[in-house]
Amino acid sequence: MTEIAARPAHDFTDRTKYDALMDVVRNRLTTRAFDVSYAMPPEHYEMILEAARHAPSGANAQPWHFIVVTDQDLKNKITEYFREEQVARAKLKMKFPTPDYRGLASAPGFIVVASDFRWIKAFPVLNDGSELDKMYKENAERILLQSVAAATMSAHLAAAALGYNVWWVTAIGQQKAQQAMKPLLGIPEELSVLDIMCFGPPAKPPYKRWKKSLPDISNWNRFDASHLMTEAQIDEWVTSTRHKVMYRDAENVD
Repeated sequence: MTEIAARPAHDFTDRTKYDALMDVVRNRLTTRAFDVSYAMPPEHYEMILEAARHAPSGANAQPWHFIVVTDQDLKNKITEYFREEQVARAKLKMKFPTPDYRGLASAPGFIVVASDFRWIKAFPVLNDGSELDKMYKENAERILLQSVAAATMSAHLAAAALGYNVWWVTAIGQQKAQQAMKPLLGIPEELSVLDIMCFGPPAKPPYKRWKKSLPDISNWNRFDASHLMTEAQIDEWVTSTRHKVMYRDAENVD
């Protein structure tokens, strides 16, 4: 009988890997305009997607698909949809500080993230049409979205580890967005486009956006009631603070 060698004890005081990871996490910076002269090495797409495929997922269903877009004409056409969405938001007077979507076309790295919501069958559901089944299916959709988000975040961190800045584009839940992009990319009707990931060298130096402090988000054993904001406080934050933390250097946020 072959003996299996015991694994060496892990040194949990060794911060080397943690510090390296946190250097990547802290420097995963968003940019919305890229250096158009840069040519993305094909192997970098593979390295980024290799990180994505190792993400955790509910029932280990891995309910994600990634469409690498290298054709500039396709990038331009997808960008045009978002430009139209930007104009539509302005006409609706949503008062949301929408980014300048023209930067999408400048991204050397461009990956569309899609999923198949039929995978909710892999998660705890009854499939009997009952109200309880409806509740479980709503939860199953959350599991699917969290799974795809985990893979997308892994891809973002891999891109940051390669030295790139990124842009996580999520404003594509509308049916109009699906109708605009699926035919362009040959995506079957059964799938849904969930995100777009852009990455590459920035056109200008990026900046670190404001983050809540660790005490602001940490709770031990029980939720800290002082962390709960009232409806009025949230409304005030949306009115007076949102635009600052979205598009301003953290050092310049009041």
